[in-house]
Amino acid sequence: MWFFILAELTVFAIFFIGFAISEQQNLEMFSQGKAQLHQLSGLINTIALITSSYFVSLSLAAIHKQAANKAALLLLGAKGFALIYISVKIWEYFSLFEQGITIETNTFFTLYFLITAFHLMHVLLGMVILTFIAKAAWQGKYQGKSLSGFEAGASYWHMVDLLWIILFPLIYVI
Repeated sequence: MWFFILAELTVFAIFFIGFAISEQQNLEMFSQGKAQLHQLSGLINTIALITSSYFVSLSLAAIHKQAANKAALLLLGAKGFALIYISVKIWEYFSLFEQGITIETNTFFTLYFLITAFHLMHVLLGMVILTFIAKAAWQGKYQGKSLSGFEAGASYWHMVDLLWIILFPLIYVI
């Protein structure tokens, strides 16, 4: 899992570097593009993902205390906040589409849609992973056994959250 996380971080680093270089070459376009984004939706998504990661951290503490059912329920809470993220992101996309803004509008929006959609796919995969480990926890599969699968899933989710914490200021704020 650590190799996979490192590979994903590398891909996102390339995206972030490409975004930063493109922004330096097109300051006015990127400034105008950022002005058209919904900063409040980006902030809501940041809060949703940080809260979701908090629930995953609580679930990890619970599974270490052999409270598997509590851990599973906390993971459901984490998924609930992830659903908020997904809902807000989809609303944001449709809001931009209604304004005639698409992936082909300009370089800023090409990178915006590529990077945020790639992140959204990681959120969806993370939700699948959280579902898998929550089900396994609920079924008692982690009691008295290695917790590495649970910890790996939690680490992946924290990576997804970390990426958004970098992505939000880079694309929406700075």
